[in-house]
Amino acid sequence: MFSHVMLGCSDRERSRQFYNATLGALGIAPGQDFGKSDWWMTREGSLGIGPPLDGECCTHGNGSTIGFKAGSPDQVDAWHAAGVANGGTSCEDPPGIRDGGFGKMYLAYLRDPDGNKLCGFYRMPKE
Repeated sequence: MFSHVMLGCSDRERSRQFYNATLGALGIAPGQDFGKSDWWMTREGSLGIGPPLDGECCTHGNGSTIGFKAGSPDQVDAWHAAGVANGGTSCEDPPGIRDGGFGKMYLAYLRDPDGNKLCGFYRMPKE
């Protein structure tokens, strides 16, 4: 459904380190520098970071969450650990299984260095 997500950042190097670590834990290659922004690209979509083009300060969206698909609960845990080790902050409940009406999911939540809320997501197989 989505082609890409672009996030503003206040410190590109700090954000690049954070996203290289967290997305690397999901098997995604390091981001590429495209001048005004950095991009992580897969066949399924892309994530970009960079300072806002209007020159204003970046802000996070209150109520917004960006989810990243993982291949296993262990990969979600590795994503979460990489984020905390690279300037992110754990938020919500600890990583674990949730059953929210869409079936069981293994989730972990982080805020990136600029406060954007992220989710590591793995849909548990049906029993």
